[in-house]
Amino acid sequence: MAEINDPENTILIELKDGTVTIELLPDIAPGHCERMKELARAGAYDNVAFHRVIDGFMAQTGDVKNGNMEQDFNLRLAGTGGSDKPNLKAEFSRIPHDRGTIGAARSQNPDSANSQFFINFKDNHFLNGQYTVYGRVISGMEHVDAITRGEPPQNPDRMISMKVAADA
Repeated sequence: MAEINDPENTILIELKDGTVTIELLPDIAPGHCERMKELARAGAYDNVAFHRVIDGFMAQTGDVKNGNMEQDFNLRLAGTGGSDKPNLKAEFSRIPHDRGTIGAARSQNPDSANSQFFINFKDNHFLNGQYTVYGRVISGMEHVDAITRGEPPQNPDRMISMKVAADA
């Protein structure tokens, strides 16, 4: 496990193979970081499926409305929802979409990110300046690499739990 310098801005995601530690970037994208912490503290991300996992690209999750595999889960709807919170304004920066960075998933509208996010499997610089980067994996990327692939995967993996490190 990586050394955690700022527990209030560190996320711990429990996957089937182990813990993924994410360092949030509140100086870069304060709104997105606050939203992730708010939803994590509410338990909204627990049991949410990875509904879109493209080999060599990224793993997407975070549909807290339709993606909870323990509450009326419908794989066809996973990825179509967000949370009951308002959408977020884009917080684009010069931070590149490198391997292990966390990006805000959204529709065509730049200000439509809500709860969904993706983790880049590799450097995806074609996304730079188009999707908000608000965190990076600092340990456990091997567990992200082991997530079941598919659009959607037939038997998707899930986030067993997500916690703010300060609360863990």
